[in-house]
Amino acid sequence: MRLGINSFLFTSPFTTKSTALFRQFKKWGFDTVEIPVEDPSHIDPARVKADLDKSGLVCGTVCACMGPDRDLRGNATQQRTGLSYMKELIDQMVVLDCPKLIGPVYSAVGRADAVPAKEQKQQWSTVVKNLKDLCKYAEKKGKLVCLEPLNRFETDFINTCDQGLKMIRDVGSPALKLHLDTFHMNIEEKNQAKAIRKAGKLLGHFHACGSDRGTPGSDHIDWKSIASALKGIGYKGDVVIESFTTDVKVIARAAAIWRRIEPTRDEIAVKGLRFLKRTLV
Repeated sequence: MRLGINSFLFTSPFTTKSTALFRQFKKWGFDTVEIPVEDPSHIDPARVKADLDKSGLVCGTVCACMGPDRDLRGNATQQRTGLSYMKELIDQMVVLDCPKLIGPVYSAVGRADAVPAKEQKQQWSTVVKNLKDLCKYAEKKGKLVCLEPLNRFETDFINTCDQGLKMIRDVGSPALKLHLDTFHMNIEEKNQAKAIRKAGKLLGHFHACGSDRGTPGSDHIDWKSIASALKGIGYKGDVVIESFTTDVKVIARAAAIWRRIEPTRDEIAVKGLRFLKRTLV
């Protein structure tokens, strides 16, 4: 099990120049970096890969940033744009030697509204069709796509482990796995450990976040049961700290971070990593 950090804690957007962060990440003791690529034009993947190699880190995951114009259940243009964007990310992942595309790959973040059952069913079928297309492309490139349920305030579409597993079954691709996040699960799951066990071998990625989006371990989440569940299913993937602060204004607004949750973002990284090493590894 490798421990990683999502670069949103320190910068947005991530660009080729952002690789200056890698030396500090490595010094703190992280194994992997999770890179949200807001626009493929922001990075030169070959240069990013060279800087990863130089720092002794790997890009374990690329995070899809699903804005309003990228929506696999949206109108025809939004669907095409979303698919094209994620396929381009997969092409960059080949250069980065990154195995997994992660995140809410099914819809625009923030699209949350009650819709009639008939419309929801149609949206579901549309996403299944589009994810089959995306996963077929991922299979050809030797990559995985890990679908992340989000909490009810960020999507009305897939909120729980059960819903994520249903989508995976309906798509029916070996390239599609589940991505669980302790922050979202804290809101939507009755029991996080049970959700992890239910995901089992289909769990492809894991985010470790405090219940308030702060430091893992300085919160009310039952980390002991989560550690036991991850070990119980034989999870060997990455565990990544994905926390946000008011320092990165764009992300703070998008994630509704209105106050300073921890004294510094460095503290989230350092204390969070120390806690995860003690608890999970």
